Amino acid sequence: MENIGALSILLAFCLAVYAVIGSVIGKLKKNPFLVVSGERAVYSVWILLSVASGLLIYSLITGDFRLAYVAAHSDQTMPAIYKFTAWWGGQEGSLLLWAWLLATYSAVVVFTNRKKFRDMMPWVTAVLMTTLTFFLILIAFVLSPFGVLEAGRGNIVEGMGRGLNPLLQYWTMVIHPPMLYLGYVGFTVPFAFAMGSLITRQPGEAWIHTTRRWTIVTWLFQSTGILLGQGWAYAVLGWGGYWAWDPVENASLLPWITATAFLHSVMMQEKKGMMKVWNMVLISGTFFLCIFGTFLTRSGVVSSVHAFAQSPIGKYFVYFLAIGIAATLYMILDRMKYLKSEARLESVVSRESSFMFNNLILVASCFAVLWGTLFPVISEAVTGEKISVDAPFFNRINIPIGLGLMLLTGVGPLIAWRRSSVESLKRAFFWPSIAALVLMAALAVFGVYEHPYALVSFGLCMFVTATISSEFWKGSKAISAKSGVGLIPSAIELTHRNTRRYGGYLVHMGIVFMFIGYTGAAFNQDVTKEVAPGGSFQLGHYNLKVTNMQQGENDNYTWQKLSVEASRGSQTIGTLEPAKRFYKSSQQPTSEVAIRRRLNEDLYLNFAGVSNDNQRAVIQAYVFPLVSWVWIGYWVLAIGTLVCLIPSKVRLSYARTQVLGVAEKHAKVTK
Repeated sequence: MENIGALSILLAFCLAVYAVIGSVIGKLKKNPFLVVSGERAVYSVWILLSVASGLLIYSLITGDFRLAYVAAHSDQTMPAIYKFTAWWGGQEGSLLLWAWLLATYSAVVVFTNRKKFRDMMPWVTAVLMTTLTFFLILIAFVLSPFGVLEAGRGNIVEGMGRGLNPLLQYWTMVIHPPMLYLGYVGFTVPFAFAMGSLITRQPGEAWIHTTRRWTIVTWLFQSTGILLGQGWAYAVLGWGGYWAWDPVENASLLPWITATAFLHSVMMQEKKGMMKVWNMVLISGTFFLCIFGTFLTRSGVVSSVHAFAQSPIGKYFVYFLAIGIAATLYMILDRMKYLKSEARLESVVSRESSFMFNNLILVASCFAVLWGTLFPVISEAVTGEKISVDAPFFNRINIPIGLGLMLLTGVGPLIAWRRSSVESLKRAFFWPSIAALVLMAALAVFGVYEHPYALVSFGLCMFVTATISSEFWKGSKAISAKSGVGLIPSAIELTHRNTRRYGGYLVHMGIVFMFIGYTGAAFNQDVTKEVAPGGSFQLGHYNLKVTNMQQGENDNYTWQKLSVEASRGSQTIGTLEPAKRFYKSSQQPTSEVAIRRRLNEDLYLNFAGVSNDNQRAVIQAYVFPLVSWVWIGYWVLAIGTLVCLIPSKVRLSYARTQVLGVAEKHAKVTK
């Protein structure tokens, strides 16, 4: 079986190389048969990698411990779902998943565009397969998932294997890595179309129209992966937080930031013919940041609970990034005349300028996170001393940046295209500003002024909520007055008429809810106590009493569990049961936290251990205000993103421009 798996990967590598060569030579020699054969090679690569992936999954589930990967990441006592999850639980398997997803995306792209963009598609195929070839080199020649243990060939011993990392044996880890990979890998497609557009000197925005929906879906996958990662950290790691500015966490955030900027600026290119160079840089940066994030996770250059162990593949990523970035910069600089803007910024007080400021702030945030992530590595390489950059640095930089973005999120819908008059701005900003100031004044009375950033954040959240509500209200009221239907059906009709605009507003509301949840962190409370059964302690307005301590075991792990009765005043509000587990195969402990979730706050208990005399439990107790709004915000964001994907009733179209005509004339001359 291991021979078939390894051979499938090797054949996939050969066919991926052929797909690149066939597509490029077929295009240059104007040989459509070679081009088509290159596209069919893409389908064959997908089939071969599907076979390899299926064999690895089968080996994990059946416990074929002859394979080193299975022995390292699975054992007989693990539930079947976590045996499947072990596919991406280790270095080799996760790289195979990366390659399989890219092969899947490539096959879908080739199939759906088999009769479209025939001038561009050979280059798109070549870029996709070049990227896939790089990953196939790693799993075919450097880190094969089908390596066989030297000892024990042919022997399967029950219970053999070290098992999956216990921290990964949680339901979100069944979903979180694939979602992140779907995001990471998916951004290769718009990058490939962007490069195809540059290589063929495509006039207009054909590549953007083709990949807009693809980019939105990929962005949603990346958003989902990040939020699931936050939920995993919150519920599994036991420290009570959901974001620690860990290097690998930052690596997932960086392409999300640039992709967010890209999704905003493409509207400028579609509507105004502006920011073409900017969009090329953003989508290219997003792709390379995805590769960079994959490199950080797998190279061992940073220490992280999310990262894989030290491995020999880091240098390969460095070579790929260096060559890819150099080639991309050359293409953008060489094709600069095809990327000239078709319009100029007419006024600083315009929606165009708000988009530009929004993008500049996002890129500034990306640079700050990237610099803070790489600084320890750079300092160690230059001085030999590793200087750590902790969460306070990222907070000091990114909290003001985040507040600036929130302000622009509210300002953008209120400003007209091209230019806005002073009177129109006064009318647009009056009531949202009043609502924000009233809320801030009320919160200051209750003591929130002690946290100025929190006070400003709540005020800006109200400002954005008021502007978005105003947009829905005015449009729905106009439709209702004209058609005679209620406001809710009118709001649905309004959204359907322009799903991109109003779906985008829903996404912004999701971000508002997340900001509310993040702002609540300013008011966190915590205490650590050693408590014997029957003892109690106080945290804020909660009284917590340990009523029982139990222990036991099953085939997979031993466990200890506490029963903690929570009350407020004389009223009992429930029993929480935090636990500790010790996994037998991996010899690793984990914490199973207990959380009482409410809209206003979470009560969070972690069973950290027992005292030296084994008579008292060590409990870490936290109160996290408003954290549930982070998860609510995600669902609103997801719904808004899905709305953006629905075709609008009113089809949006933009006039062809003079620059487009010039490009077409140039194309005729070159022919």
